[in-house]
Amino acid sequence: MAFHNSTVVITGGSRGIGRQIALGFARDTAHALMLIARDSTALDKARKDCIDAGCKKVETAVCDLTVPEEIQDLELPAGLPGVGVLVNNAGTFLLKPLAGTTPDEFRRQWEINAMAPFLLTRKLLPGLLQQERGLVVNISSVGALSGQPQSGAYSSSKHALLGFSRSLRLELRNTSVAVTTINLGQTMSTSWEGVEVDPDELIDPSDVAGLIVSLTRMSSRSVAEEITLRPRKGDRKPD
Repeated sequence: MAFHNSTVVITGGSRGIGRQIALGFARDTAHALMLIARDSTALDKARKDCIDAGCKKVETAVCDLTVPEEIQDLELPAGLPGVGVLVNNAGTFLLKPLAGTTPDEFRRQWEINAMAPFLLTRKLLPGLLQQERGLVVNISSVGALSGQPQSGAYSSSKHALLGFSRSLRLELRNTSVAVTTINLGQTMSTSWEGVEVDPDELIDPSDVAGLIVSLTRMSSRSVAEEITLRPRKGDRKPD
């Protein structure tokens, strides 16, 4: 096992699910962390929270992942070990029928949910391949497994992410880098802000964090190709 000698990069790491993933690694592993998001204030707070949780090395990067040039300019800060784990978590959810979705809205879903993971993975893959072990975790959605009548743009972008993940897994299966896709059902996150919902009816984001940490503890002989996680009581219809 060599994951502990490398950095975990988490997109959307300042809030919601991404922040919980970061805290999970901070509490339960010796990894260095690099958190990527757009909001510098939220990133600074998440960094402090991770340090308070026990992480000794936490760096942040402000980046708009819908801008390819900003992804290309990303660099691992000096003092951090090479990237061994990449968690493509950042995403956005549009609750809107396709007939009422504008071309810009549709494009926005694809830019952040599908194109950004592709571009960032392509950017970091050479470094991942230099590690004794590497892991790419793509946070997809159950919307990638079937059509969604009220969120077609989102669902189609997650279909693209799942196809990318499956193809990447096949391309890298003879290398030291594993690829796992997590198809998440309804999870308590910032996407639910303003919606009246009982948090106990949704997936606990700390469970997502624990699941990803556990992936880094598997032997190099195994890989969890795809995992589907749903609320135990079933989906809740948004109000």
